[in-house]
Amino acid sequence: MAIVFTSARIFDGDSEKLREGANVFVENGLISAISDRPAAPGDERVDCGGRVLMPGLIDAHVHVYAAGLNLVRLAQSPMSYLAHFAARFLQSSLDRGFTTVRDVGGADVGLASAIRDGLLGRVPRLLYGGRVISQTGGHGDFRPGDHALDGHYCGCAHAPDAMATIADGADAVRKAVREELRRGASHVKIMASGGVASPTDPLDRCQYSEGEIRAAVEEADRAGSYIAAHCHPAEAVRRAAALGVRSIEHGTLIDRETAEFAAERGAFIVPTMATLMALLEEGEKLGFPKVSMDKLRMVSDSALRSLEIMKRAGVRMGLGTDLLGPLHVRQSSEFTLRGQVLPAIDVLRSACRINAELLRMSGEIGCIREGARADLLVVDGNPLEDLAVLGSGGERIPVILRDGGFHKRAI
Repeated sequence: MAIVFTSARIFDGDSEKLREGANVFVENGLISAISDRPAAPGDERVDCGGRVLMPGLIDAHVHVYAAGLNLVRLAQSPMSYLAHFAARFLQSSLDRGFTTVRDVGGADVGLASAIRDGLLGRVPRLLYGGRVISQTGGHGDFRPGDHALDGHYCGCAHAPDAMATIADGADAVRKAVREELRRGASHVKIMASGGVASPTDPLDRCQYSEGEIRAAVEEADRAGSYIAAHCHPAEAVRRAAALGVRSIEHGTLIDRETAEFAAERGAFIVPTMATLMALLEEGEKLGFPKVSMDKLRMVSDSALRSLEIMKRAGVRMGLGTDLLGPLHVRQSSEFTLRGQVLPAIDVLRSACRINAELLRMSGEIGCIREGARADLLVVDGNPLEDLAVLGSGGERIPVILRDGGFHKRAI
């Protein structure tokens, strides 16, 4: 018996034109056919009533264990608590239409195994990178010490053995990459510049030497994996692209020349607008330190402009959100924020086709085509004309299918 979606206008994850007059057949978790043939007796029919049928969304930059903004303090939290937070994060991400997420710092084999064994119920597909790798004093070094500010610590990693590991020198970086790959990581992230949430490192400065970055890239390549790199300033983006980094995260201070170079090198860049705007609006209220708020304003002024620069340069832009703690409820805002400066089709391609390419899952996710995984959404409205359809936190998504199983069915 098949699940058959009828009377739908189909967005395939890439085309600017909606396809009409075809039925989409789902069997054994896959899209088995896209055809004008009718449903057979016994098939489960979903009448879309002229709504848009589209691929499940992909978020290529999350931290599912980041249960708050004060992440060093979370080092004192039991992993059991963080695992419960991760379950809530993942479940609500699927509610918002995200059927695949890539964790770029923290998620591990235990969580992935729990998802595989069905212990969390139906949640998005998870690709995890294990612990991020940082130099001493870098963006991922949040060990308690002299960088305490009014009793508050902050950062993108809450403990060296949970979300980050410190490695100095090419040999140590090489070993650290091997260790995360040994733990089952699909990719490994390094910290290649300063960051907003780390209080002591300059945001506009590079981190890691070229030799250290090259060692990381070589090890990942050898294992059939790839390196993601946290980069804000243009110089860090250029170095990462030049040294073979596949996935450059943020890129908020990029300039035209660097964007053109990254595009020429074929690097992906994953901007994260949602976290910047959420922290600007709620960071102080939630206890984000003043030094971090000041650095946040340095990048927020140029963030949306960076999207325009990358579009003009032809950069392959992925879509990520990078939201911490309670701010994860703003995951869908990435669509409407990008829609302020980008055509809707570009934003949709980022969340579908381009992110699938980045994750090396082209033709498998982020698309509606025969043989692809049946991750499907039915949406009220046309996202090609109005990104608010996807930016409303799942309220306008009456049907969510993940691997051929219904997570939500309200029609």
